[in-house]
Amino acid sequence: MTTTVPTTAALALGDDALVLSHRLGEWAGHAPVLEEEVALANIALDLLGQARVLLSLVGDEDELAYLREERAFRNVQLVEQPNGDFAHTIARQLYFSTYQHLLYDRLATGDGPFAPLAAKAVKEVAYHRDHAEQWTLRLGDGTDESHERMRRACEALWRFTGEMFQPVQGLDVDGEQLRSAWLESVGEVLRRATLTLPEGPQSGAWSAGAGRQGLHTEPFGRMLAEMQHLHRSHPGASW
Repeated sequence: MTTTVPTTAALALGDDALVLSHRLGEWAGHAPVLEEEVALANIALDLLGQARVLLSLVGDEDELAYLREERAFRNVQLVEQPNGDFAHTIARQLYFSTYQHLLYDRLATGDGPFAPLAAKAVKEVAYHRDHAEQWTLRLGDGTDESHERMRRACEALWRFTGEMFQPVQGLDVDGEQLRSAWLESVGEVLRRATLTLPEGPQSGAWSAGAGRQGLHTEPFGRMLAEMQHLHRSHPGASW
């Protein structure tokens, strides 16, 4: 029996992975230490592999990555945010990898179309989350300067986190349960890092965003132009 792949969900998950992969790849040649450059590159490659699988479920992966216009992308706005300083990148990674690990863990236990991918990817994402957690602890509980940078990064990106828990057509998960587990996990890491959890949804501080509806922040357009430039400049070329 053939399982129908929900296009909306496949694009949402695939675009999340693709865009964050590109953002992390931008650290090549710029990471603070060589070991960290290798680590970020490996995480980017893991995400790119996930994106290729997900996009190929619903179309040609190259066309979907390089020929779609900005409004056709369905990634959450969190993953498209610029790298900023290293603390900013780590905060973004902590927020997203914690969400992705929780999501894939749930998808892997079901029998839906994303179960095979999730069962493999959840092991990769566990490393992504651990990497972000360890750096959050090092920066948050480090020097006064690193603590302040990590605090600012966590607060700056907080308003983009609510969108991760919005319903996605074809994705059978309970968004509220996912958000509750995410808050508990991220909150525990931040407490250990001597940081405080930014204001929660009760205060209206979570601005969900509309990346899933194709509305993106200004930095995304510039990133997309860079990512698609080579393919669009040489249509039909083979290497």
